[in-house]
Amino acid sequence: MRALSIVVAAAIAAAGLAGCGERDQVVVYKQGKYQGKPDSKPWDSPEFGGDKGRWETAIKARNLNQDEYRRMGG
Repeated sequence: MRALSIVVAAAIAAAGLAGCGERDQVVVYKQGKYQGKPDSKPWDSPEFGGDKGRWETAIKARNLNQDEYRRMGG
């Protein structure tokens, strides 16, 4: 019973000390340099294969289908 309580106390102490190792998360900004993830163009997807014209046609068709008056045949 005593060995079990020693193991439990050691586990609690180890878990408590694990939080002490946290490092500061400070961003170092470099003037004029974008350090984030580069954005890709919407038409660079597998669906359109980099064809901007096909993407624009799909967007226009989607916008027309969102017009309630046109969708209802008016």
